[in-house]
Amino acid sequence: MQERIRKYFPELSDNQVLKLVELELLVREWNEKINVISRKDTDNIFVHHILHSMAIAKVKQFKPDELVLDVGTGGGFPGIPLAIMFPETKFTLVDSIEKKIKVVKGISESLGLANVVAMKIRAELLPPKYDCIVSRAVTAFPDFVKMTRNVLNPKSTEHSIIYLKGGDFDDELKGMRNYSVTNISDFFAEEFFETKKIIYLNL
Repeated sequence: MQERIRKYFPELSDNQVLKLVELELLVREWNEKINVISRKDTDNIFVHHILHSMAIAKVKQFKPDELVLDVGTGGGFPGIPLAIMFPETKFTLVDSIEKKIKVVKGISESLGLANVVAMKIRAELLPPKYDCIVSRAVTAFPDFVKMTRNVLNPKSTEHSIIYLKGGDFDDELKGMRNYSVTNISDFFAEEFFETKKIIYLNL
């Protein structure tokens, strides 16, 4: 696992690599107590959840003090891996399910992530202060944009929504502008990523 992280992200420090390794162990431990990822998926935590989340860093380098909102974070993805990679960026992780936020808080505290805040709240109820929104497919992309765009900071110089999604979703993007779609398989060799993509929308 360490070797793959260093191969794909040679810029990360030893401390960051070790935190990403520890993250897998923490997710596994917490998942035995509170089920936040499929039991069948526990052998694939690194590739299916951690590395998948880290793919966002291939298309977006977050700035210090940038406010990033992770909507429908579940067990902390993609927010926690990104918070490890960008320790000076401020991440807010939200989910409407209390037990998932309990897990996110526990993992963040164990990793000492001072740049993570986790809240049980619906995203659309948040104030309009965020520079960027990240998420792993929680609904059809146009519905997600409609639901979340009002929490982006109108004074920010760049508004963006970055969405991890798999399969064929060309129909969802009809009529949308200012977006790009990137194949994660361009960055990672694992078979899991053959159908996985990143939608990057500038608003």
